[in-house]
Amino acid sequence: MSLLEVRKLSKRFGGLLAISDLDMTVEEGEIRGIIGPNGAGKTTLFNVISGTHKPTSGDVFLNGDKLTGLRPSRIAGKGGVRTFQRSAMFSDFTVLENVSIARHLHARESLFGAIVGTARGMEKANEGRALEILEFIGLTAFKDELAPNLSHGHQRALGVAMALATEPHILMLDEPVAGMNPAETERMTDIIRKLRDEWNITILLVEHDMKTVMGLCESITVLNFGKKLAEGVPAEIVSNPEVIEAYLGSEDILGDDDFAA
Repeated sequence: MSLLEVRKLSKRFGGLLAISDLDMTVEEGEIRGIIGPNGAGKTTLFNVISGTHKPTSGDVFLNGDKLTGLRPSRIAGKGGVRTFQRSAMFSDFTVLENVSIARHLHARESLFGAIVGTARGMEKANEGRALEILEFIGLTAFKDELAPNLSHGHQRALGVAMALATEPHILMLDEPVAGMNPAETERMTDIIRKLRDEWNITILLVEHDMKTVMGLCESITVLNFGKKLAEGVPAEIVSNPEVIEAYLGSEDILGDDDFAA
């Protein structure tokens, strides 16, 4: 059984059909890329899967459980967690406190209770787990730094750390390397690979950086005007004439060496 199943999914905003009759399955342990031009429906798809938007029609299943109509908190509790294009964090708290708050929320405490509990002194179990996550992500040296003081790349890594604190089965990453320099991009792609390889977390990835997508994802789904245009391994996608015409723009967008393996 697939970990994530999207069945005949559509989402309409007034007269705009953002997603149209979409079918997609993601296997456990997969790193799946979602690409397409601006307005193709990529972020809308994430919003529907994570419960931010309710679909107009169709269903989403995670581990066989129907997610359709559930609140985002319920979906997160079932293991479907997403990050956002902009880093979401608690700006008045340190890096460690941010991850610990996410741990409290995973334990279904109220947001107020989680923040007050952190301010009074974090529970040792949550703090210990938060420290493990920061070490894995590479943020231990910044644990006592206020979150807004981090560099852009480290703020994005903190967003991933906070998502990890909720113990996801599938992690939806919305443009995780956007705005990063090459060193930050390499660090983030290494983290994503380790999430799958060492923590067995399935990854669903929306990203415009094609070199990152093609080098990181084992399979790619291409959306265009809310419909599935193509699906396959990176070498198939980069050589697909319809994808080239609709999105990539040139057969030479990536060098041949990117697919030598």
